[in-house]
Amino acid sequence: MKKDIDFGLVEGISVAVASSPDELGAPTWNVYLINNNPHPLTNVLIASTGYGTMDDGTEVKTSTLRHMFEQVEAKSFVQIEPIDPGIFHLNNEYWVSYYVDNNIYDKKFIFVPDSITEDNLIEISMLQMQGILHS
Repeated sequence: MKKDIDFGLVEGISVAVASSPDELGAPTWNVYLINNNPHPLTNVLIASTGYGTMDDGTEVKTSTLRHMFEQVEAKSFVQIEPIDPGIFHLNNEYWVSYYVDNNIYDKKFIFVPDSITEDNLIEISMLQMQGILHS
């Protein structure tokens, strides 16, 4: 029996980069997937990579990391990975794929160079942290 796959419109999903103080009070940065939908997401796959150009014109690319979450509950979030402020000057891409029922959804979230700054921080209520939100 053939299963129909519907690449639907991604709604209610965000990726956030937020900081919280460590035990010494220094900021620790992490990336989160936020599910604002009234339903869970299943078989969530996230590929993350950084890429861009250095000041001297040299192209640079980070390793691609892959993360899998069996389920992300409705109106909840999961931590994807920590992120080093040393790569904030790069494009930081998070390619998110997941299922809702028998439908697969897919979207790229790209934090452009130098968009993760103190000046761009907002309150992210679900995380109860300050961060940069990409929807």
